[in-house]
Amino acid sequence: MSRIGKLPISLPSGVSVNVDDKTHVVTVKGQKGELTQYVDPCITLSIEDGVLHVERHTEQKRHRAMHGLYRALLANMVKGVSEGFTVVQQLVGTGYKAQATGQLLELSLGYSHNIIFELPKEITVETVTEKGKDPLIKLTCADKQLLGQVANKIRSYRKPEPYKGKGIRFQGEVVRKKAGKSAEK
Repeated sequence: MSRIGKLPISLPSGVSVNVDDKTHVVTVKGQKGELTQYVDPCITLSIEDGVLHVERHTEQKRHRAMHGLYRALLANMVKGVSEGFTVVQQLVGTGYKAQATGQLLELSLGYSHNIIFELPKEITVETVTEKGKDPLIKLTCADKQLLGQVANKIRSYRKPEPYKGKGIRFQGEVVRKKAGKSAEK
């Protein structure tokens, strides 16, 4: 039995789950938004007393893998529409700046030009610039997968380099630094 798949998903108040048996699409609605996900036909879903149960038909390897996967996806959807997800990134480097206006994020990362990144409408962005501290980018969304993709895209514009540690990193991330040429002697 899958350790992840057999865990029940408790539904907080204000969250409703609708399962369409014909198309195998699950819709989760809450105060933060609405998310939909296709669920493989080998997985059955049942809702009892505010708890969502995910079950599989057989013990085939593929079905066991799908069991844990869809349980995790549905749990993330429930958490997303009730609480939401937040990713905080910091810009480490002299002169690195971030400015948000609506759904546009303008990044100054040491290139000859500024990078203007248009965010999906589901994501809200906030930039924090305090004197003496690295600028921060706060991304908030109900969809964990979309949030991770956008955060990685922003990070790809200037990944942290191993010698000085400059670049865009997730808050709390530790960048392992290498010794330069002069340290060899």
